[in-house]
Amino acid sequence: MMKNYSILKKIVFWFLLISFLFIMVGCGGGSKQSGQGAVEGESEEKIIIKYGHDHLVDSHYDKGAHKFKELVEAKTEGKVEVQIYPSHQLGSAREMIEGAQVGNIEVIQLPSAKFGGFDQRLTIVDLPFLFPNYDMVWEVLDGPLGRELLDGLGEVGLKGVAWCADDFKQFTNIKEIRKPDDFKGQKIRVMEAPVIMEQFKAWGANPVPIDFAEVYNSLQQKVVDGQENPIQTIMDMKFYEVQEYVIISDHGYLPYVLVFSKVWYDKLDPDLQKILWDAGIEAAEYQKGPALQAREDSLKRLEQEGRNKIIYLTDEEKQAFAEASKPVYEKFKEQIGADLVDRFLQFIEENK
Repeated sequence: MMKNYSILKKIVFWFLLISFLFIMVGCGGGSKQSGQGAVEGESEEKIIIKYGHDHLVDSHYDKGAHKFKELVEAKTEGKVEVQIYPSHQLGSAREMIEGAQVGNIEVIQLPSAKFGGFDQRLTIVDLPFLFPNYDMVWEVLDGPLGRELLDGLGEVGLKGVAWCADDFKQFTNIKEIRKPDDFKGQKIRVMEAPVIMEQFKAWGANPVPIDFAEVYNSLQQKVVDGQENPIQTIMDMKFYEVQEYVIISDHGYLPYVLVFSKVWYDKLDPDLQKILWDAGIEAAEYQKGPALQAREDSLKRLEQEGRNKIIYLTDEEKQAFAEASKPVYEKFKEQIGADLVDRFLQFIEENK
């Protein structure tokens, strides 16, 4: 019996030793956490932040992302690493937004129109001919009205940080476009955003939502007749190669939005929250410069290429499009509230 007892003690000893070793390995495994370190009450470990956007490497969007990375990594003395994923590497716009909602992606920068399915109020900035010039864009977006829209994203699990610069949109098409009637019967690629779809319907076109990554092929294969985008995007994505006409219309500004995952951000230490927030604001301000430079460079490239017929709409032609867009405003007053739309219009009118 003593022999059996001795054997039993050895079994228990080895069981406890092995269990202890497993526990130690589990506790020590890996020194990096994806967005989890420096959370209140946790030990300090290197934090990995995933930053996703939808455009090319070295675009002005990407430059804004790298400015954020530079600021955060410098201010945290290397304790935080920002990994940038351009060109939809983290999924479609919807997938990135949904990933941020649940905390799988920490930071995203996407067009405001892409958030329309989550908070329609944000799409007010996509109304055609809302902003008369760049100064007014930033008076509105960097002011109380813009902050009100960003703060509203908290209701859908997102932390709206800042508006980021892109540019006014232009048309490309298989034919000359000078008036709304020229769109009649045409199929036009659009983002999956109600306000933009209604815009083209008001002009007589048939809007066709197509994912950004598929636009070039859709134009090349004549699935659609045209599309809208800032000139930088038209050149960077080579849409001009498969369209005969480029129409400089400046018919609406396309802002991007810098967003944090709220469920992730809210768990961070307040000091780190401030570093990230301040870096986001500074990076968004920085992005305005590269965005304007990209417009200038892209227009020069377009003219130098010499392969497209370039049309600059006159003020009178733009006004005809603006008049035809009035039903879009009335429809969205019903959907997102007349008070919000009227406050935007009043501010713009009073500050022209």
